[in-house]
Amino acid sequence: MRRAVAVLLGLLVPLVVAPAGHSAAAGTGPQVPRLHREGGHLVDQYGRTVIVHGLNLVWKRPPYAPPDTPAGFTAADADWLQRYGFNGARVGMLWAGVTPTQPGVADPAYFAKWDRVVNLLAGRGIWMQFDQHQDMWNETYGGEGVPAWAAKRPLPYALLPYAPVPFPEGYWTPEVSTVFDNFWANQGGLQDAWATYWKLVAQHYRDQPYSMGYDLMNEPWAGNEWSTCMTTGCPQTYSQELQPAMTKGLQAVRQVDPNGIVWWEPQQLSSGVQTPTFFTAPPGDEQNLGYSWHNYCTWVFLQSTGLPLFNTDNCRSFTENREQTAIAQADTMHAAPLMSEWGATDDVNAIGIDAESADAHAMSWMYWAYKHWDDPTTADSAQGLFTDDADLSTVKTAKLRRLVRTYPQATAGTLLGYRYDADTGQFTMSYRSDPSIDAPTRIFVSPLTSPHGFDVTASAGGVAVHGSYVDLHADTAEEIQVTITPRA
Repeated sequence: MRRAVAVLLGLLVPLVVAPAGHSAAAGTGPQVPRLHREGGHLVDQYGRTVIVHGLNLVWKRPPYAPPDTPAGFTAADADWLQRYGFNGARVGMLWAGVTPTQPGVADPAYFAKWDRVVNLLAGRGIWMQFDQHQDMWNETYGGEGVPAWAAKRPLPYALLPYAPVPFPEGYWTPEVSTVFDNFWANQGGLQDAWATYWKLVAQHYRDQPYSMGYDLMNEPWAGNEWSTCMTTGCPQTYSQELQPAMTKGLQAVRQVDPNGIVWWEPQQLSSGVQTPTFFTAPPGDEQNLGYSWHNYCTWVFLQSTGLPLFNTDNCRSFTENREQTAIAQADTMHAAPLMSEWGATDDVNAIGIDAESADAHAMSWMYWAYKHWDDPTTADSAQGLFTDDADLSTVKTAKLRRLVRTYPQATAGTLLGYRYDADTGQFTMSYRSDPSIDAPTRIFVSPLTSPHGFDVTASAGGVAVHGSYVDLHADTAEEIQVTITPRA
């Protein structure tokens, strides 16, 4: 995405994380940990406001799920996520894996491959967003995500061999854009088949503990009108294509899961260009809608090329604009916002800018990405957290220090604001407590900036420290100030 925007602009100018008493066992009922929306916030089964700091887990090559190997995903990986306070994961539940051979027929073996990972995550209290990841539609176009039966080449392009175009420039080709236009128009019932795929996923995971719902399509491409999205944000694409399709996907999920959050994403270029987005609230379903948005500053890509004069400090105004735009769009939709992709770089300054901006707006996020996983659709290889996917000891420590942050994972009341200094480890927070909530406010404290422990002060209530976690209990409704200071 960063590469696409850069080129286009050039052309155009330890302790268990789960709260006490919770189990990751499958089942239904009020005590099953799942997130829902209240206002613009993510809220858990206790009524606490939840902030998610997570990572993307998207395996883009067949069989579209990570193997049970050190280079894939094992219990050691789940333990690593928990140790460093990552309480979220965006799970790539690819259409090509769910219904690989024909529409409407799920492959139980594919669900089983992901269930292994899902159970590892749920067992450690990690919230999961199930993501229909696609990049340039299908392997035919050098991408992935959509099953082969849903990737028939349109005429007249099919009369000639397809000349491969690298990611992400392949999106701009008339053929790939036509493929998306045909999908938005539901030619051949393809959009109906996509909605059915989502019904199958929701049916499988509707009772999944630690679910945070379904991200209907990763970075939807506008089609042949894509160039107008660079300047106007292409409002007609939303009203005529994206909104109807996302509503259809929402309705499909609702047939089997009336309560899970359904996440809508804006057209792809909005993640790298400061343009508006145009979703509206779907009539009749405002209970559990989410706005899943991406944040990729063009200056980060330009800096990564090694060319002079590109300073990622310029991303401060960019990310502030994207944060405010996302919050406004979520409010219009009656949705909760989530920055479900950002980063994709080793530039520590850029990562810090985005993370600090997210903190300032109490924005939940999923960093791209946990591991590189031989990603076939990426502008560079500097996206994962390790130099060797099979060896967790090869973590990029400077990068990790910006991502592993002290933050309020669950607030029993109204979160008023918080701030974390990644250099000193100092953390401050204010919230108005709600004594009717039968669970503590829980803060994760970064072990990277508090290697010798930390001290906690709270203006009211009781404090309990459990390893890297601080639990705050208050019996009265009042504004509480919290300070956490690393020990020398």
